[in-house]
Amino acid sequence: MAANGGSKAIVAALAANLTIAVLKFVAYFLTFSSSMLAEAIHSLADSGNQILLLVGGKRAQRAASPEHPFGYGRERYIYAFIVSIVLFSVGGLFALYEAWGKLQHPHAIEGAFWWVPLAVLIGAIIAESFSLRTAIIESNHVRGKQSWVKFIRSAKQPELPVILLEDFGALVGLVFALFGVSMTLITGNGIWDALGTAMIGFLLVAIAAVLAVETKSLLLGESATKVDVAKIRAAIESDGTSIIHLKTLHLGPEELLVAAKISIGRSETGQEIATAIDDAETRIREAVPIARVIYLEPDVQRVSTP
Repeated sequence: MAANGGSKAIVAALAANLTIAVLKFVAYFLTFSSSMLAEAIHSLADSGNQILLLVGGKRAQRAASPEHPFGYGRERYIYAFIVSIVLFSVGGLFALYEAWGKLQHPHAIEGAFWWVPLAVLIGAIIAESFSLRTAIIESNHVRGKQSWVKFIRSAKQPELPVILLEDFGALVGLVFALFGVSMTLITGNGIWDALGTAMIGFLLVAIAAVLAVETKSLLLGESATKVDVAKIRAAIESDGTSIIHLKTLHLGPEELLVAAKISIGRSETGQEIATAIDDAETRIREAVPIARVIYLEPDVQRVSTP
């Protein structure tokens, strides 16, 4: 469900951004508005990012190999991290560079096509709103009762948080661009256009930083959620088995590794131990279906002396 929902949100955002990027470039060449150029590059970068997410999702589905015995699930995290770099460099830094140049040499929006940027920006706001709505609907399928901030920080599926932040940033950026272009048209002072461009740049840099921090954490390896850890612990202990220690690690968004050392009786036979482990693995998979790789080590509980 999460993977399908992520793909649906990505495709919706890609379709919107490709269309909007073309219109923004047309508006820029007609008016030479720096806000429109920054927004056109932003939409182009977002389109490239969505293609990267689709490629990452496809490559992550490859079967495990001897060189990669735990599969390629983390490839989705790698591509999400690349997205943050692209958004920072191509989107944010370019907008700040363009804003600096426009501040040095401001010029008003003139000519018969002065209305084109306004029409394009208003249309883009409508299109991005529908794209963001799709991302919100798909995210709600897996968000549960979490706040949006907690969902973005704790989600193991990178696509939905990335699309949410990109669509939100695109919508806010369009408002900034509309502000800059409108004030330039009203006052005839190109400084407002430059300020709108700078606001877009700072916004994209901030969003890219958030994405980089969150995806870096996933790349380093995150444990299961507290809810899933509690379910795994309860599943192991349900027959009276004691846990000496328990560790979990996400091998991918929908694949979890579980490693635990469990206590056994000193008089239990090898067959009894093997049966107990098999039963515990079955209970774990029933409680948390994404727990696909499970290693349970039997040991004798030792009482530590002070």
